[in-house]
This record gives sequence, structure tokens and C-alpha cells, in this order.
Amino acid sequence: MRDISKTLLATASAMALVWAALPAGAQTWPDKPVRVVIPFPPGGTLDKVGRMLAQNLSTQFGQNFLVDNRAGGNGIIGADAVAKAPADGYTLLFNASTFVTAPMTMKSVPYKVQADFAPISLVAKAPLAVSVTNKLGVNSLQGLIAAAKARPGKLNFAVGSIGSAGHLCTVRLEQAAGIDVAIVPYKGTGPAMTDLVGGQIEGFIDPVLGAVQFHRNGQLKVAAVTAAKRLPNLPDVPTATETLPGFECASWYGLWAPAKAPADIVQKLNAAVNKALAGDMRDKLIADGIVPEGGSVAEFAKFQADDIAVSGKIIADKKITLE
Repeated sequence: MRDISKTLLATASAMALVWAALPAGAQTWPDKPVRVVIPFPPGGTLDKVGRMLAQNLSTQFGQNFLVDNRAGGNGIIGADAVAKAPADGYTLLFNASTFVTAPMTMKSVPYKVQADFAPISLVAKAPLAVSVTNKLGVNSLQGLIAAAKARPGKLNFAVGSIGSAGHLCTVRLEQAAGIDVAIVPYKGTGPAMTDLVGGQIEGFIDPVLGAVQFHRNGQLKVAAVTAAKRLPNLPDVPTATETLPGFECASWYGLWAPAKAPADIVQKLNAAVNKALAGDMRDKLIADGIVPEGGSVAEFAKFQADDIAVSGKIIADKKITLE
């Protein structure tokens, strides 16, 4: 027993020395609730995944991570609030790939993505669902393409926000299938999905999670998914590649802090996100057709830069702008 006590005492002493060597921010943070800004309305896939992560972080840190839906301005209002918040780790941004692409469609944005935000972690990637209203009367991607060719420029396709992954995928579908659709911008994916179910619009390309339950309930039709392989939560739905070889699209989700957030807090958050994605959250995401990611801060920064380059070319070539 004496040897065990000595071992435990030595271990505790070593941990105390490590703890004392950490910056003060790492020792005390978080000692109050953390605000997680999601710059779009509740109800979309972004909101669902963000709330799932916030709940997991609350459990890990024993402190509330409170979601704040700060919608407006194609995601700019909420992101700007984070950029201008104190860089103390108590205000974070959870956003989709729209965050890095939307500014490229606008004349003026009050922040710079790569200068004013500190990447924390890539959280997940989401294949997209090519969904159509039941009123259109088509059951496949081939049928959708035929309907679009029969009514060029007349089918109304929603986009949750200008420059979003769904928007860029819609543009790519037009190019790959040789069709022309009318783009209808919405202030978030939730309102767009509501109008799709109601038949006010004919089509919508957005992450699978937002459409799967409506598809199962017969309230709309998922004509295809933009993954390389059929998804386990929608095994009856063909991939777009089965009709248009090589056609794949995905949205992605990440977590950021204001640019000057303490590095130790950023690393603690990164470790916590990776832990979340290795646990129960992983199974929940996979069940919804979403791919858990994670990785280091540096890996996320590179991923973000690469996406800006690729998406920027599509936006420039097609002259996609937010009027």
C-alpha cells in the first residue's frame, strides 16, 4: 500500500507541475458559459450538427456551451459578431463551408476569413441530397434532368445562401447535366426546406440530414445523393454518379474563434472536438449520413485555404454574386 501511495503522490505531483506550467487561460477556462454563434436560423443541418457539438462540449468541460442563432446577411452578421468579440475563448463560431465562400460573392465584407478568425477544427463533411418537391412528379435524377430540359430556366431551385456548398453544387449540376434552373436564395436551409415540402419551389440541393426524414415520410423525393457510394441511411437512393459519372459534392462544418484567441484554449477546444468525434457523436453523425472529420488545427487551416482556392475559381468563372 505504501508503494502505491508513493506512486500516486508522485503522479499527482507531476501533473501539478504540468498544470502550473500552462498559461493562466488554460488553467481557468472555461469558468463561465461559452457562446457558440451559428449565423443561420434554427432547423437546418448546420444548426443540428452545431447543437450536437455544443452539447458534447458542455458535458466535457462541465460548462454550458450556448448556441446563439445570429442569422442575417448571408451569414455575415453572425460571423462579424464573432470577429469583433473579445478573443478570450468565450465566443466561438460554428459554421459551414459557406463561411469561406460567401465573402467571395460579395462586394464588401467587414472581416477577412483567414486574418480575423482562428481555425479550431474541421468537424464533419456532409454529402448533399438532390431533393425535389412531390408536385414535380419525378422520382430520379434522370427524371429531374428531363424536367429541367423540358422547361429551361423555369424550375425554381432553392439555395440556403449564396455561395454555399449547395449553391455551388447546383451550378455544377447545371454544367454536368446541360440544364438551366432558376436560383432562389433563402436566408437559411430551414426556410428553404419548408417551401420545398410545401411545393413553393421545385428543387433544393443541401446536406442529406435536412432531407432524410421528409423523404422517409413521403413529403418530398430525394432523387440522388452526391456521395461516391450509396449512404447507409438512404440505401434506396442512387448516387448522382450513377447518372453523371464522377459527380460528387459535399458541405463541411468547422469551429472557429476570433483571431487572437489564446493558443492554449484553441488547442483545448481542438482536443475536445476530436474526443467528441471519437465518441457517441461519431455514431450519431454517421447515422445521419454525415462523415466525422477532426484533425489538428494546422490541418484544418490548410483544408480551409485549399477550399477557398477551389471554390473561388467556380465562383469567379460563373460570376456568382450576391446582389
